[in-house]
Amino acid sequence: MKKFAPLLALSLMFTASAYADKEDSAAGNHYEVTVTNVTRGQSFTPIMVATHKEGIKLFTEGTPASPELATLAEGGNTAPLMAMLSANPDVLNVTTIPGLLAPGKSVTVKIRTQSKFDHISVASMLIPTNDGFFALNGIHGPKGRQTLSLESPAYDAGSEPNDELCANIPGPVCGGEGASPNAGGEGFVHIHAGIHGIGNLIPADRDWRNPAAQITIKRVP
Repeated sequence: MKKFAPLLALSLMFTASAYADKEDSAAGNHYEVTVTNVTRGQSFTPIMVATHKEGIKLFTEGTPASPELATLAEGGNTAPLMAMLSANPDVLNVTTIPGLLAPGKSVTVKIRTQSKFDHISVASMLIPTNDGFFALNGIHGPKGRQTLSLESPAYDAGSEPNDELCANIPGPVCGGEGASPNAGGEGFVHIHAGIHGIGNLIPADRDWRNPAAQITIKRVP
């Protein structure tokens, strides 16, 4: 298990230039994706954004999270999930918005879309949580001048116990361990139950009510 800092550094290596588009077309459109953190006491780790064909899903609620998604949800490390998606021919472009997104703040990124690669997925960890994340899970992107305004709840990857102990939570608040393979948990992805004060976290400071994130998507040249 690694500390949050090296996981974050690894994620930052996979910037917008990390993966070349699989279809090179100067005429291709882009999606402009803006993410706003609407929690009061949670930050978002580096945010992964991908464009792909219909049928790609990051997870299915009620079933186990993939190891790649669990790594993102437990430690904020987007690299394994990015690599898995990039290897899929049905995925066009994958990128990570670096840094932490504080409550009440927004960040915007442009990502390529083309022809049938008109679906989009987004994911990021909430810190401080054990394995909480928000996501757009294979959403059809906007057409023409349409702008999509979406909301995401906080999900629980179900891959790590929600003990709320700082020793098991990465990031600037807790500084604990990131990914915890084989640590157990509920065993399936579900809506996060929030912070209950059973460990080191104070609900009055860190709990939230869904949605956790607001996301707008529009087409730009």
